[in-house]
Amino acid sequence: MSNLLWKSLVVSPAVLGATLLVSSAAIAAPSTNTEVLTTVVPTTEVATTETKLSEVAQEPVIVAQAAPTSEDTKVINQVNLYSNEGRANNSQSQVTSVSQFSDVQPTDWAFQALQSLVERYGCIAGYPNGTYRGNRALTRYEFAAGLNACLDRVNELIATATADLVTKEDLATLQRLQEEFSAELATLRGRVDALEARTAELEANQFSTTTKLAGEAIFAVTDVFGDDIGDANNTVFQNRVRLTLNTSFTGRDLLTTRLASGNANRFVDNTGTPTTGGEGLQTFQVGSTGNNNVVVDKLTYEAPIGPAQVYLAAVGGRHDHYAAVNNPYFHDKTDGGNGSLSTFSAKNPIYRIGGGAGIAVNLPFGRGGGILRPSSLTVGYLGSEPNNPGTGSGIFNGNYAALGQLNFSVGDRVALAATYVHGYTGAGSQLFANEGNVALVGTRQANTLNDPASSNSYGLSAAFRPSDKLSVSGFVSYTDVTASGINNDKEIWSYGVGVALPDFGKQGNVLGIFAGAQPYSLGRLNPGANEVPYQVEGFYKYRVSENISITPGVIWLTNPGQTNDNDAIIGTLRTTFTF
Repeated sequence: MSNLLWKSLVVSPAVLGATLLVSSAAIAAPSTNTEVLTTVVPTTEVATTETKLSEVAQEPVIVAQAAPTSEDTKVINQVNLYSNEGRANNSQSQVTSVSQFSDVQPTDWAFQALQSLVERYGCIAGYPNGTYRGNRALTRYEFAAGLNACLDRVNELIATATADLVTKEDLATLQRLQEEFSAELATLRGRVDALEARTAELEANQFSTTTKLAGEAIFAVTDVFGDDIGDANNTVFQNRVRLTLNTSFTGRDLLTTRLASGNANRFVDNTGTPTTGGEGLQTFQVGSTGNNNVVVDKLTYEAPIGPAQVYLAAVGGRHDHYAAVNNPYFHDKTDGGNGSLSTFSAKNPIYRIGGGAGIAVNLPFGRGGGILRPSSLTVGYLGSEPNNPGTGSGIFNGNYAALGQLNFSVGDRVALAATYVHGYTGAGSQLFANEGNVALVGTRQANTLNDPASSNSYGLSAAFRPSDKLSVSGFVSYTDVTASGINNDKEIWSYGVGVALPDFGKQGNVLGIFAGAQPYSLGRLNPGANEVPYQVEGFYKYRVSENISITPGVIWLTNPGQTNDNDAIIGTLRTTFTF
């Protein structure tokens, strides 16, 4: 078909409209007295959000127009309305020269064809800002409107018999080309029929027009070495699987429903007891049920309201879902399997205080003139016991954390964030636990709260990308805990810095090194355990294919448990499948 159109255009640009009509009629199957016009065009099946559903599957769709019916009349009216909409509302404006398009260059492959349609026939419109947007996906209505405008123009020229129109020689050439490509047209007709049948089958058995399934499966072999800890643990093979249903109703909103299962268990300490702290914990061990039971571990909804982006969480809400973390290549949202190995290297521990159900709003402000780019304010509230109506529970009386954050961008290479979190944690709970009673990062001394306590946490995070092959990021956080018991107050510090080399050795690969201090609490509350617990992690994510990556890595823990007599080294080989 493309050869037929091109040769016709070479003979005379006026032949274009007639070529479309004749070739389309040749493709249609003349099984009845009614001619059928069949065209194959691409369409986007599922609307996407601006930042969540970035990839949209496109498949060929068959559009068949037969004898007009009531539904056909509606479609034709919609096409006509679409064609006239630009003229009436000035959403698209007619141009008289292809040079009026700021984004069309003479070197573009379709420049001559576009020039002919604009300057000879005047049936191609542009956008009010002077652009043509030739690389944007074409909808079926836009295709129909453009074709209709060109055919109307050709009919007008023929009717008025002005200019140098279709001659007998042109018609003879067109007939010869039709005969020459009769075999190709017959083959194309067969392909169209096959595509029509396949499309009907897909439409009859499609899962949903609004929902897209995303999955992640992690296989990991891991072991810990060093002194008594190494003797108390064995090599293990663990897994975690997540299936996420991403649903959009307007194209700008996102409903996330996630099912999770896993069998990962924590390493034990030198006494053979599972550790209560979060030191050395790896991201694939977060959210694991330990016995491969399936649970709904995330149910959230995001949508814009005016200039603000609103986040609602019913289950599994976390601060880093809606707040900028500023730790590229180490942070994989919701502790996925494509970032760092450990939970400590993934993000500032301040984001692990509180979680569950609640609401958050991200509001941009400032015009960002000069080097300082537009900024934003983020506020959120998450409660860990929202479904329990009992005493000391519920949305506001149970464990909760309220976050406020200012986000700044300096140029194109630097991002900064200042974070404040106020929280309340009941007796016997863990501070850095998101929800539930399992510490995700930090020492036992930093996490354990024997009495109900309120906390005020302050954090800074920054990311600097001097080039496309180098990223540097870091954070620092301080938490002041005020407990109800006498002399049970404490202070908690944590800090870290990481260097990532994206596309190291191959596009999609990442080499990362991160070092810092796990959240720790020193003082009289911890007799004999007042050493700073440092951690150094190195990993290399190797991208086998678009959907498979293998990440070997090592985590070195010094002074685990805030004591200096029992360092540990964790070795891991993680394989991540995404689909």
